[in-house]
Amino acid sequence: LSACNAGVFSGGRLLYALSANGYAPKPFVKLSRTGVPHRAVIGTVCVPMVGVVLNYFVPEKAFHYMMAAVTFVGLMVWISILYTHFRFRASLSKDQLAQLSYRAPWWPYSSWFALAFIALVIVLMSFHEDARMALIVGPILLTIYLILYFVLGINKKHVLQLGEQK
Repeated sequence: LSACNAGVFSGGRLLYALSANGYAPKPFVKLSRTGVPHRAVIGTVCVPMVGVVLNYFVPEKAFHYMMAAVTFVGLMVWISILYTHFRFRASLSKDQLAQLSYRAPWWPYSSWFALAFIALVIVLMSFHEDARMALIVGPILLTIYLILYFVLGINKKHVLQLGEQK
């Protein structure tokens, strides 16, 4: 219960801060008269309700579905990291590459290996009945997220150019 309470508190504050900085929908920035970001807290509470609903309708599979969804999100995060790394390296000149204080070991092979491993995990997920649901629902949710990302204009906010400091 204490962990849930901490999650709601920190999640609500995080959603409020994202909204205040233009990275989440504006309605979450509204505070109650006592200074509580009540809309952000309610939004944060609604997300775990997916697990409650799943547990009600398919209690024997709820845990597997949630873990598959978390795995899908984790894979998408790593794909994003690898994509960003490829794009970052491609944007640098040879002089800038030589000045990097940290050089990724075995570049670019290590990144290609990581991408191949992620692809293998996705293929293996397709053979497991419980994980397959994440491969169906995950891309749908990802598409909705990307549409909102571009429609809300979040992709254009606070973009720093190479060498620029915030």
